[in-house]
Amino acid sequence: MYNDLNENIEYLKNLTDKSADFTVRNMVLRDGTAVAIITIEGMVNKDGLALSVTNPLVSIVIPDGVNKYEFIRDRVLTSSEIVEIDTFNQLIEFSMSGFAVVAVDGYSKMLVVGIQGFSFRSVSEPSSEMVFRGSREGFTEPLRINMTLIRRRIKSPDLVFKTMTTGDLSNTQICLCYLKSAVSKKILDELIRRLKNIRLDTILASGYLVSYLGDNNHNTLISTVGVTERPDTLCGKITEGRIGVLVDGTPSAIVVPHLFIENFQSFDDYSNRPYFSTFIRILKYISFLFALYLPGLFVAITNFQPEYIPRGLLNHIVSSLETTPFPLVLEVLLVTFMYEVMREAGLRLPKPLGHAVGIVGALVIGETGVSAGLICATTLIIVAFSAICSYVIPELYGAITVLRFIFIIVGGVFGFFGIVLASLVVTVSIASLRSFGVPFLSPIAPISKGVISDNFIRADWHRLSKNKIKVQNMEGAEDDFKQ
Repeated sequence: MYNDLNENIEYLKNLTDKSADFTVRNMVLRDGTAVAIITIEGMVNKDGLALSVTNPLVSIVIPDGVNKYEFIRDRVLTSSEIVEIDTFNQLIEFSMSGFAVVAVDGYSKMLVVGIQGFSFRSVSEPSSEMVFRGSREGFTEPLRINMTLIRRRIKSPDLVFKTMTTGDLSNTQICLCYLKSAVSKKILDELIRRLKNIRLDTILASGYLVSYLGDNNHNTLISTVGVTERPDTLCGKITEGRIGVLVDGTPSAIVVPHLFIENFQSFDDYSNRPYFSTFIRILKYISFLFALYLPGLFVAITNFQPEYIPRGLLNHIVSSLETTPFPLVLEVLLVTFMYEVMREAGLRLPKPLGHAVGIVGALVIGETGVSAGLICATTLIIVAFSAICSYVIPELYGAITVLRFIFIIVGGVFGFFGIVLASLVVTVSIASLRSFGVPFLSPIAPISKGVISDNFIRADWHRLSKNKIKVQNMEGAEDDFKQ
């Protein structure tokens, strides 16, 4: 920065090409000192600006023989958040984050005052992770609000927030949150290294970072990076030694390391009685298998092993298929494809039109298609039930959808043997994944002690608390995260 105020202002105007939202309030103090207040319109609280900056400046008298810059910093500005900057890059970053910048003529430093006042969506319940018991708060877009939601739940000095900036053009601020007494130093250093190596111009959502945070497995169907919209869920992960990554402007948080088993867990599991939570968790595993295999098995058994189907049901299926113009494999693929089209249309359209799409799909494509002999009723039931089961595990919906099509084709061409072979390929590929050096299928593969207590079943809190204490007291626990 220059010592001359006019040179600094002129440089900023040229840098921003005199953008319409770039405002400069020039002032002259009582002793004749020139001062400028630099803000971005709509990003600061005008009442706070007047009370903390403008009014104190116009009413103060600076004594002779004192450093004017230091006097304004220490005696005039009343905001609780004041930072000194000396580069134009810092000025741009702070001002475009909602800070007001105070520049004093004759000094090559400026003062940044925290009086952010931009509009944002209030804290509300997340739509994708609803619970019956527990908090109704979800992450929102401003980074500082999300940090506050976490701090309110973990009131410990061990909770650390570390901010950094990424995105060459957007300069998006991200924040790492972790417990310094529980986190693995190796994983933390590796996460920071990967974030610094990201080369993107703009980062507008947390999904932009996910592909850069995997262990060279960004092309896999199942993500090895967790995402949550609930601050209580993130706090639970943090207490286990995980690291949360908050992205400014995104109402969700990234969690690393992430395990496959966590896709079948929810916050409600730990709020309900263990017996009911265990039932729900087993239900999720069964629904996952139905969503993945049911259409493919239906095609494979009907075409290659019809003797496994009860005679009455088999006769009904055969009589229905005789009236349809398509082979069974093509029919199942067609119905599945139409369902995905309707789901996507209902998701993207406004809510009133989305309901209309559902009605049209149920009446026209469903009932009318069966009545006209274009679709087998059994096929429609199989595909519909498989689709409903996939919604039980929403985190895996994308992977289930793609694999469902694969199993339908393999089952129609190679039969049951093809499905078994494809399942082995998928299982081996998932078992080979790692999340920051941690095996993705842990603690199932490799199997470890306590694999049952909080994975396939949900043990009571007495047992879970003992296991947690043992994990926290383990010496050399970081060795489990070696790559």
